[in-house]
Amino acid sequence: MDRRTLRNLDFLFIFITCLLLMASLVILSTASTNVLKSDPWHYVKMQAAWIMIGIGAAAVLAVIDYEKWRTYRWWIYGFNILLLLIVFFFGADAKGATRWIATPFGFNIQPSEFAKIFIIVTLADFLAERKGKLNNYKDFILPFLFILVPMLLILKQPDLGTTLVFVAIFIGMMFVAGANPWKFGGLLLGGAVIVGVALWLHFSTNLPGWLHWAEGLPLPMHEYQLRRLTIFMDPAADMSGDGYHIIQSIWAIGSGGLWGKGYQMGTQGQLNFLPEHHTDFIFSVVGEEFGFIGTVTLLFLFLIFLLRSLSIALKARDTYGMLISAGIVSMYTFHILVNVGMTSGIMPVTGIPLPLISAGGSAMLSNMASVGLLLSVNLRRRRLMF
Repeated sequence: MDRRTLRNLDFLFIFITCLLLMASLVILSTASTNVLKSDPWHYVKMQAAWIMIGIGAAAVLAVIDYEKWRTYRWWIYGFNILLLLIVFFFGADAKGATRWIATPFGFNIQPSEFAKIFIIVTLADFLAERKGKLNNYKDFILPFLFILVPMLLILKQPDLGTTLVFVAIFIGMMFVAGANPWKFGGLLLGGAVIVGVALWLHFSTNLPGWLHWAEGLPLPMHEYQLRRLTIFMDPAADMSGDGYHIIQSIWAIGSGGLWGKGYQMGTQGQLNFLPEHHTDFIFSVVGEEFGFIGTVTLLFLFLIFLLRSLSIALKARDTYGMLISAGIVSMYTFHILVNVGMTSGIMPVTGIPLPLISAGGSAMLSNMASVGLLLSVNLRRRRLMF
């Protein structure tokens, strides 16, 4: 790249990203202290290492013209499916799920995290070829089938949270690709109604005679996943079971007050009452120890991050770049809203981490790869005329 191209670099976006990465290390230095008592700084050191690797990956992806990925669409798509299939044959089990592949270097990788990036890059090209041709219901079939295969493989692991992220990515990119808003929106609304009715029938036990046959309607999901989708509406109904995470999280955030209890002074997190407080429920630690001011500050940084990402999408030089950016924005937005929502008790617990903040090597590398792709689109937002 020459100096004229580098003039397009979004320094505010880079600055906000760096602030979020630094916030991750600060928050993890208190959230993970008691997770591994033999090495209190284990997760901070691992996170710092993955951040450095992620910065390198982001830099490489930023230098590469994003248009080059179009040439390898089907290769990338096939590699994505292959990685997800390998999980079933050589995957490592943890907490009742098979989502990771063990490496000889002493750490595991989670292919479903990288699958999100692969599907964004490939679906963007698939939809770019069909922009302006997504006006009828039949036009939605092929894009849906394109994303359905990796979604089903991830759901089978099982990983409901990442499966839902795929849905968010698909919806965001379809609208940006020009899908008829009334027809596509109507399908989404109809699908939501069907899911709601199916859940109601599954958990119903005293239906009228003419609906008695539908009581306990079987659904293609594990029972614990179904309970997690509904327990947030009344977590007190199972305080020691599925509602435990939500109750502990609400107590943690609520007890922080305006300024919080102070660094490493929280009780729910430090005493390990709050499960997964270094990953899925790390936002609860922010609320408990840094209070309302801390949570608002973090959410403000995310807001600026998303606005800059959206600006990159709007200034993209072509449809492909815009769709890549839209997919990434959809992914980040869904992650943030659902993670904050589930820790606050207003959304189901789906096991979705807080991007750029939660501990996790695969998630951090995936997030930084997304940053690199956004920078690649941003750097090439205008064609050089001389």
